[in-house]
Amino acid sequence: MGDGPLAGLRVIDAATLAAGPLIATWLGEHGADVIKVEQPDGGDPLRQWGSQKDGVGLMWKSVGRNKKSVTLNLRHQRGRDLLHELCGQADVIVLNLRPSTLRKWELDYPNLAAGNPGLVMVHVTGFGAGGPKSDHPGFGTLGEAMSGFAHLTGSPDGPPTLPSFMLADGVAGLTATYAVIMALYHRDVHGADGQLIDINLIEPLARLLEQSVLTYDQLGTIPGRMGNRWDISAPRNVYLTKDGHWLAMSGSAPTIAKRALQAVGRPELTTDPRFAEAQQRLKNAGEIDAIMAGWIRERTLEEAMTIFEEADVAAAPVYDAEQLVGDPQLLARNVFPRILDAELGSLRVQAPVPRFSATPGRIDHLGPALGEHNDEIYGGLLGLDAERRHELREQGVI
Repeated sequence: MGDGPLAGLRVIDAATLAAGPLIATWLGEHGADVIKVEQPDGGDPLRQWGSQKDGVGLMWKSVGRNKKSVTLNLRHQRGRDLLHELCGQADVIVLNLRPSTLRKWELDYPNLAAGNPGLVMVHVTGFGAGGPKSDHPGFGTLGEAMSGFAHLTGSPDGPPTLPSFMLADGVAGLTATYAVIMALYHRDVHGADGQLIDINLIEPLARLLEQSVLTYDQLGTIPGRMGNRWDISAPRNVYLTKDGHWLAMSGSAPTIAKRALQAVGRPELTTDPRFAEAQQRLKNAGEIDAIMAGWIRERTLEEAMTIFEEADVAAAPVYDAEQLVGDPQLLARNVFPRILDAELGSLRVQAPVPRFSATPGRIDHLGPALGEHNDEIYGGLLGLDAERRHELREQGVI
């Protein structure tokens, strides 16, 4: 990409699956030149992960947007040497190898930064550097379990519930992305060297669940599963409508909670001591919940939403994918543009988030074919001639 707030920044994405590659994806949407380094024998497992169409991984197409793909066998010494050369001309590298593997292959931060002191390295692991689990394999599922998320999710009488999407990876990736920007600011504004960013799949998600730790530390109680209710807000739940749809509501702000009670024809409850004050309202959340459920059950989704919107109540329909892409608000903002693709013809993906007024994010292309940019990067950037590139291919290095 030639423009954007991160134009001129070169990022090496040498990680696999979700958290690490997502960091590079978000940087690439805003102008960074991203080189995706993949093993020659199959590439990033993300290519085979999840839904496929004609053998093409749909999630890969989105996460691989704006990236240049090169193949590089890091199990081969010459492959590791080439990665060192790439790092010598990069600003950021993202890796998710185990700490012991990094040291064994001399791809740890001191070794990579020796040839480029300004390099910022993001190391994504399951459990983080240091500690007894440092070298254990870890995936998002473990982060969602150990962070406390699964413990709080699900019905009170049901099992802990894991998300059916890459929650821990996504939260870790977002956290690491802003960490990269801070590290680059420190380097470029304060005249410092680059540095190592240590990120794992537990701590970023646990930070969002900190309420449980605060409650345990100060009150000695352990919050449990409450279904779709939440013990800091009432009303707060999903409710079934007359025509079989689901509607979500949040009364987190006292003014919104009072409007909701007025909207369902119970204005007298807004001055009732049991419901007018936030803490008392929480103690009587079950009664409020029953009132809302009964009122919504007697109305269609359209009828209920019309009344709530007119009353300025925080309510929304629970969407599936079809409803999401068809929502008038999201259509007006072009949240899901259709991007042309050589393999799929076109694919509707989500546009970059957030939105900038002067330097908007872009999607130049979707995930490329494995090794599609070998000649451009190894020939152009590193200056390896055609004969040398052929030799490296014959040796299984690229």
